[in-house]
Amino acid sequence: MDLTYTEEEEEFRARLRQWLGQVLPSLPAKPDPNDWPGRRTYDMGWQRRLYEAGYAGLHWPVDAGGKGATPTQHLIFLEETERAGAPYVGANFVGLLHAGPTIAAEGTASQKTRWLPPILSGDEVWCQGFSEPDAGSDLAALRTKAVRDGDEYVITGSKIWTSHAEVADWCELLVRTEPISETVPKHRGISWLAMPMDAPGVTIRPLRTLAGSTEFAEMFLDEVRVPVANRVGEENDGWRVTMVTLSFERGTAFVGEVIACRRTLTALATEARKNGRWDDPSLRRKLGLLSAEFAALWRLTQWNVSESEATGGVPGIGGSVFKLRYSHARQELYDTAAEVLGAAALDLDHEWVLDRLSSLSYTIAAGTSQIQQNIIAERILGLPKGR
Repeated sequence: MDLTYTEEEEEFRARLRQWLGQVLPSLPAKPDPNDWPGRRTYDMGWQRRLYEAGYAGLHWPVDAGGKGATPTQHLIFLEETERAGAPYVGANFVGLLHAGPTIAAEGTASQKTRWLPPILSGDEVWCQGFSEPDAGSDLAALRTKAVRDGDEYVITGSKIWTSHAEVADWCELLVRTEPISETVPKHRGISWLAMPMDAPGVTIRPLRTLAGSTEFAEMFLDEVRVPVANRVGEENDGWRVTMVTLSFERGTAFVGEVIACRRTLTALATEARKNGRWDDPSLRRKLGLLSAEFAALWRLTQWNVSESEATGGVPGIGGSVFKLRYSHARQELYDTAAEVLGAAALDLDHEWVLDRLSSLSYTIAAGTSQIQQNIIAERILGLPKGR
């Protein structure tokens, strides 16, 4: 497989690099990390700039409002914006990286027209309502129920780890539209809905993480009414639609972070040379192994993107391989950062220390490492399912 860039792709890179050089110096100061209304304004301001410049939704198909760029051009976009220190998708990562691509792949024409343009332009923010307190890693065990009442679903239940619920306009919500029974296994009877966050009966309670941030929340739903027209996919076919969502979450949503980790690795080596820890051969060996690890992850990303390009744009199960290894590599990176920092590894104001605390969640978020191992074992290696 040829993983080199074509002349056309390098021209795209040059134009993007020039645009970033012009626009980044004019951005306003970043708000406090825990000021989520301020973060929303800042992040959506950046999204509006991308939209007006023609860089929003590069990886989305044209009929979904995207630019129809190749997956490789999208990789170049992530590569260059991360290297330039441009803002991340931030408060609307669910809309841009999960819900939007899912609607583009599975939604009706009217659903695409209604929801995709506001995501791309930075006018509407989405959150994710998948996980539940009693389901743990078993997403299919969700209990939030939706009872059909004419042209509406009446929803009752609760969600947890609802990303950016405080500032979201919409939620990609999984509900049970048919109860589990002897004839209905837990993976069936689930539907994927778009729920307006200002609907009566929605209550949000922010959750504070180990690092002190509040990007997650509990969400309580008390007879919330959602139009049936807001269902993406058929009733009780939500598990299949969810697999599309998770393929984007595991396959492409972390791509920019790989580049950020490689940049952090270079900074760690520089710091180690300054403070004398570079003299430790064990530390140098770890840094070298991590350098090879993240270089391999980047190549795996390119391979996964090439595969998705050949199969209609939806990432395949190779995303589970990437997600599994990246989660652990990120933790290893910031454990090594603690060695470089020494006593400063206890300073909660240091960026690397906060990133180390955040990295602890990566083997749980977007599907635990155990879940990814099961997927790889069953769908790639062909091993039998456990009983």
